Amino acid sequence: MRRISSGGVYEPKIGYCRAVVAGGFVHVAGTVGQGETVVEQCRSALEIIGKALAEAGSSFADVVRVNYYLPDRAEFEPCWPLLAETFGANPPAATMIECGLIDEKYRIEIEVTALAR
Repeated sequence: MRRISSGGVYEPKIGYCRAVVAGGFVHVAGTVGQGETVVEQCRSALEIIGKALAEAGSSFADVVRVNYYLPDRAEFEPCWPLLAETFGANPPAATMIECGLIDEKYRIEIEVTALAR
C-alpha cells in the first residue's frame, strides 16, 4: 500500500491523504478546488486529482468510478463539457450527489477510483 499526499490544509487536520494505492486501484479522496465559479473549482479539483493520479502512475484514462458532490445540483450541468473533455473516450461509471460540503465556499467535490498501473 502507498499513500500520496497533496499537502492540502485539510489532510493533517482531518487525518487523511489525497490518494491511496492499494488492491490494484488508486483511491483518490474527495477533492475540492479553488475559484469563484463551479467550473473554475471543477477545473482546479481535476488538476489536483490529475497530479495524484500521475504520482500513482495512473491517469484519467484509468478512472473506473467517479463521484461528484455538489450543494446545488443545478450547478452540475455547467461542468459537463469539462468533464467530457477530461474523460474523453474513457468515461467512468459516475454518480452525482447533492449534499453539503466541508465549507460553503466549495461548489463541487470530486472523488475517483482508478486502476493502478
